[in-house]
Amino acid sequence: MSDIQDEILEDDIIENEIVEDDSELLDNHNEVPEEDGEGMFEHMRITVDGGQDTVRIDTFLTSRISSISRNRIQNAAKAGNILVNGEVVKQNYKVKPNDVISIVFSYPPREADIKPQEIPLNIVYEDNDVIIINKQAGLVVHPAHGNFEGTLLHGLAYHFEQTHQNIENRIGYLVHRIDKDTTGLMIVAKNETSQTILAKQFFEHSIHRRYNALVWGDFDDDEGTITGNIGRSPNNRRRMAVFPFGESGKEAVTHWKVLERFGYVTLNEYRLETGRTHQIRVHSQYIGHPLFNDALYGGDIILKGTTFSKYKQFIDNCFKILPRHALHAKELGFVHPTTGKEMLFKSELPDDMAQVLDKWRTYMKARNLVEEN
Repeated sequence: MSDIQDEILEDDIIENEIVEDDSELLDNHNEVPEEDGEGMFEHMRITVDGGQDTVRIDTFLTSRISSISRNRIQNAAKAGNILVNGEVVKQNYKVKPNDVISIVFSYPPREADIKPQEIPLNIVYEDNDVIIINKQAGLVVHPAHGNFEGTLLHGLAYHFEQTHQNIENRIGYLVHRIDKDTTGLMIVAKNETSQTILAKQFFEHSIHRRYNALVWGDFDDDEGTITGNIGRSPNNRRRMAVFPFGESGKEAVTHWKVLERFGYVTLNEYRLETGRTHQIRVHSQYIGHPLFNDALYGGDIILKGTTFSKYKQFIDNCFKILPRHALHAKELGFVHPTTGKEMLFKSELPDDMAQVLDKWRTYMKARNLVEEN
């Protein structure tokens, strides 16, 4: 009889599938998976055989999981990412028969020949463990099909080289991603230990994330929650889809709150309880409110408003100013992997979104004046 039985959860198989199949979500706009640690870690559950001898857990796991190095196992233990029977244990814990071991590992960096490239990066914070970037629209996070150069990781390699930083892998360690055309805050770890600790926070959904998005339509309520499993669309492999009865995909929960109403469109705040690929975009489309100018999910046409040609011209002008989906990662909060201090970062809306919002405010004022007269 085997000493252990490896039980990879169904959820974890999907995690691994997303990591392997990222390229299938690429379209002509070079989309990359969006949120938030999705596919950036793997979760294993192991049940120890009843005849297992007592042994240190790091030794036990090293001998049983050939694909994971001892160093990664020790980093996971230091980060509190190894649980036995639901309790966090240290690397010297002695494994006992019938123990149930749960481990969260951050994935190692993808193997790629990433050479430094001078790419403008808006760095809002940096220390020895993490770097916070306010990402601009049009910047792909990591190399993928159609984007083998000019990514955020290429820019980080240049930044670390120019500032003479001895980063273990030269490019940093990703713990989450956002779309090419989504703007806003994201964090990159600068060593494997920090990556491992942050991966647990993303896995446990304890990361503070707030997004702003301009969406089509008005809302009856001021706030609400969208639920429904998210998985790859069976009709279009470039898109994700909602499976409301849980027949496929992974659980997803999105909380929204109205910030400003413009009649035909609405500025909302979104808080993610889970982090699924394209979660805000696909959940918004599912409830009939696609993101403004989101071509992948049907928001790049007029969905609400009048039939007047001047209104169509107004929308076309907005699309020209904002030639992407209107989504911005506005707030990011986490517990620092070394100091344990709670950190919170905020960023202003980018110019293109701000300009479009100003145009809507002007439009609504003019419309109200006409109605009053």
